[in-house]
Amino acid sequence: MGILGLSKLIADLVPQAIKENEMKNYFGRKIAVDASMCLYQFLIAVRSEGAQLTSVDGETTSHLMGTFYRTIRLIDNGIKPVYVFDGKPPQMKSGELSKRAERREEAQKALDKATEAGDAADVEKFNRRLVKVTKQHAEDCKTLLKLMGIPYVEAPCEAEAQCAALVKAGKVFGTATEDMDALTFGTNVLLRHMTFSEARKMPIQEFYYDKVIEGLGLTRNEFIDLCILLGCDYTDSIRGIGPKRAIELIKQHKCIEEILKNIDTKKYTPPADWNYEGARQLFVEPEVADPETIELKWNDPDEEGLVKYLCGDKQFSEERVRNGAKKLAKARGVTTQGRLDGFFKVLSTTPAKRKAEPKKATPNKRAKTGAGRGRPK
Repeated sequence: MGILGLSKLIADLVPQAIKENEMKNYFGRKIAVDASMCLYQFLIAVRSEGAQLTSVDGETTSHLMGTFYRTIRLIDNGIKPVYVFDGKPPQMKSGELSKRAERREEAQKALDKATEAGDAADVEKFNRRLVKVTKQHAEDCKTLLKLMGIPYVEAPCEAEAQCAALVKAGKVFGTATEDMDALTFGTNVLLRHMTFSEARKMPIQEFYYDKVIEGLGLTRNEFIDLCILLGCDYTDSIRGIGPKRAIELIKQHKCIEEILKNIDTKKYTPPADWNYEGARQLFVEPEVADPETIELKWNDPDEEGLVKYLCGDKQFSEERVRNGAKKLAKARGVTTQGRLDGFFKVLSTTPAKRKAEPKKATPNKRAKTGAGRGRPK
């Protein structure tokens, strides 16, 4: 889910914090990719086109197809992706996960009715709601990425938090995800739409964390409390408080504790046993692996290994797989050149102050000899 309404709030109040860019302009950049978000996109996209791609025994392969071809596109544009996979969800997320399970049950019942009625539009709609990324999907993609020579990281907890840690440590340039909570975790740069298909022709949106909090006039902790008020994965929010009211309250009272003291809780009802402190702590100090212990290494693809893994039972075209492997190998040789801005130090635009030079002494017009006081010796 991410943070409800945050992207629109930023676009409305701090448009200068958002920049649109093209894929080709990230040449040489290392990007942390939210793997679960990507897999969900691939499963949704293929299902919406009619049916999932499957192996001969009926196992879904849509996620493999999406990961293979979308990664090739990134590499082909000179980007060096590192995929970050979710670990165990925090205990506080159990409520949100339960709600998702309930929504899937409701969607399944609605799908059955739509199928029986022959309503194609509803069948597609409820099919999309039933998509779920499983542990097996993730394991399949880890195997694929290893064969492609692409590094991946297994986060101990939330992938977005681990991505943010990699960005803040300078290991990568930005976080590619659709979930805005990557900003709440403090990623310096958030990249939306980077893993969208080329056919959608959507520019990549860059959100800059420093410009967001500066433009909103908030501290880091105030921004985190704002995100909790908007609605996050860890707890419900106060009923009746929308995005604009939330930013007004945070600016006026600075934190949720003071807001609760100053609002009419009968009109604006907080959730029962509202554990906003726990949600805040998860954003302030998330469970992540130390970025300094993580080595990111891009290797040459294993063409024969890819053919063995993707062709045959998984029914990928051998010709396409081999062509993809060759593209990976070729692009890898090009991206090792790196970006020009990696070779040059960015200098300040403010001219440096020159040291004051000693004034030349004015010759003494009265002096009659070369050793006169007014001439330099």
